[in-house]
Amino acid sequence: MSRRPPRETTRLVSDREQALFEVGIKLGGLFHQFIGVPVSPRTAGLLARSIEQAVGLQPFVERARVRLHLERAGRGGTGRFGYHYLTAPMIEAEVRVRVGKARVRAQLSFREDLRYPLMRVVDDPPLRTTRSSPRRRSAT
Repeated sequence: MSRRPPRETTRLVSDREQALFEVGIKLGGLFHQFIGVPVSPRTAGLLARSIEQAVGLQPFVERARVRLHLERAGRGGTGRFGYHYLTAPMIEAEVRVRVGKARVRAQLSFREDLRYPLMRVVDDPPLRTTRSSPRRRSAT
């Protein structure tokens, strides 16, 4: 998924700082773009995969994973109208970005104690010098 725009000749921030910025933008965009979307048990998996693919189109993204917790939705309609609107407590997401030699993985999950969807960096894995699997998409 990693699409990298051309590097600039002058850098104001390090690759790690840029990666941290990028992962925050990706998670913030994911959250705000999809809140309020109608979702049901029948469509939840498709919606989660669609969100992953949409985030994966953006520059620097290596991987995006989304899980929707419909059990946190409360009561919905019935029959044909048996759906919920996607809300903050229902979203759990993880995005990994790569900028230059820096990789950052961050998560978005709802913190019940704060009643808030919190983003946090969970690790900054080093790049391997050899690849064990081929890249999914070449850099452009």
